[in-house]
Amino acid sequence: MKITVVGTGYVGMSIATLLAQHNEVTAVDILPEKVEKINNRLSPIQDEYIERYLAEKRLNLRATLDAKSAYEKADFIVIATPTNYDSEKNFFDTSAVEVVVREVLEVNPNAVMVIKSTIPVGFTRSIREKTGSKNILFSPEFLRESKALYDNLYPSRIIVGTDMEDTRLV
Repeated sequence: MKITVVGTGYVGMSIATLLAQHNEVTAVDILPEKVEKINNRLSPIQDEYIERYLAEKRLNLRATLDAKSAYEKADFIVIATPTNYDSEKNFFDTSAVEVVVREVLEVNPNAVMVIKSTIPVGFTRSIREKTGSKNILFSPEFLRESKALYDNLYPSRIIVGTDMEDTRLV
């Protein structure tokens, strides 16, 4: 499959590395230095497993700054962008996730989007209603910093939320 992973922090980088073992993966980031590191098979984050996999494993992984070209032919797009929490307003800033969803819908509305970012309860339903897209799923991450790939390789649980009446997504 062709998979695009948006964001190369702990969540995105571990998922990109994991999936690049058996799929064509494009990692998207806004920081040129992170893209360059990934394309030179160096980890932009500290994670022993990711560092080792990039150095030793055969991975079908490339990185780019050009998000729209990465979305064009992707079957799946994993959204792992930051959602900062404002404790004073009791509010998650989901704007980065929303931007990605809008861009994907412009370029490749048939791609299935999997949100791995931290989002508030009800956000997936809300964004599906707002955009009219049924191709948006949520799958929370349970990762530790510096152990993200290990936690993805040996998950204690996998949770995916979707509309159970949509047979295509199920």
